[in-house]
Amino acid sequence: MTLQVSTAPYWRTRSAWLAAGLTMVAAVAALAMVPTRAYALATAPDLGTAESFAVLASSTVTNTGPTEIFGDLGVCPGTAVTGAPNVHGVIHSGPLDAVCLGAQVDLTTAYNNAAGQASTGSTGTDLAGQTLAPGVYTGDAVFLTDTLTLDAQGNPDAVWIFQIADTLITSPASRVLVVNGAQPCNVFWQVGSSATLDTTTTFVGTIMALASITLNTGATIQGRALARTAAVTMDTNTIIRPLCDTGGTTTAGTTAGTTAGTTAGTTAGTTAGTTAGTTAGTTAGTTAGTTAGTTAGTTAGTTAGTTAGTTAGTTAGTTAGTTAGTTAGTTAGTTAGTTGGTTGGGHGHGGTTGGGHGHGGTTGGGHGYGGTTGGGRGHGGGSGGNDPWRP
Repeated sequence: MTLQVSTAPYWRTRSAWLAAGLTMVAAVAALAMVPTRAYALATAPDLGTAESFAVLASSTVTNTGPTEIFGDLGVCPGTAVTGAPNVHGVIHSGPLDAVCLGAQVDLTTAYNNAAGQASTGSTGTDLAGQTLAPGVYTGDAVFLTDTLTLDAQGNPDAVWIFQIADTLITSPASRVLVVNGAQPCNVFWQVGSSATLDTTTTFVGTIMALASITLNTGATIQGRALARTAAVTMDTNTIIRPLCDTGGTTTAGTTAGTTAGTTAGTTAGTTAGTTAGTTAGTTAGTTAGTTAGTTAGTTAGTTAGTTAGTTAGTTAGTTAGTTAGTTAGTTAGTTAGTTGGTTGGGHGHGGTTGGGHGHGGTTGGGHGYGGTTGGGRGHGGGSGGNDPWRP
């Protein structure tokens, strides 16, 4: 007897496997044809010679307050730059400035390039609260009332282009954040009319406006303010021209941090050094001056005192000694002379008692030799008579 085994289930199983395999292949092929990331569709426009400018205007550049600009500043064909912003770069102005005029031409080319790229999404009316992957985003009149986040998803070359047909207006304290390797140098705002950043806005990217750009008090840009046909108006702002870092680090942030750190360090160091130097100099000068003054004063005083004292003492001593000596000598001489003269007569030899010659002496007479008592000869003497040798 022959056993009959059906092969139908086996062939049905193989057919199912083959069908499943073909489906998977088709799915993989379909996925391979789909772009994986939107940033492949956005290309950074070439700014050409406008790249070195942080601020570029057509008619005027007007400033109020201590604005800091890190990069070149240009206005052409206009010439007016008012308010003296602090420019860490070169200022170009006027209808004959070839660098500025060339930058305006290159700005127009970059503006048209950004406007002509295919859109990958809409901005909506308000960008606040959105987190956007790289790509080209299109809107009419666009506002930013709070925080917009740009996520590079780990790609440092990711590019964002915002095509805004009308105005761009931000609210006070609104901000643009770049995360996961996003760089301000790769963010571009092509604005068909005017852009206004309100007070203390923290903005990122290069603004390329057809008309004017206004930065209200305290607004900052890590990027550029480039106006094609009108003015740029500033009020106590900081504008930092960004540089791309292929390592994915935001150069603008590094520049700003380095600048702020250097300024703070320099200020602190200068203050400390000045204080220390002033203190040391003042102390040293005061000590030296006091010591010198004290020494000089003491020396002068001592010398003057000693000299004066010595002079006074010597003078007093000499005067006193001389006076005393003179007085004593005079007194003694006068006394002796007077006594001798009185006792021994006119000429007295041998002292008062023995007297030499005594003319007119009270005791010894005219000439008295041998003193008053023994008398020599006494001429006219009161006691001895005319001749003492007479019996």
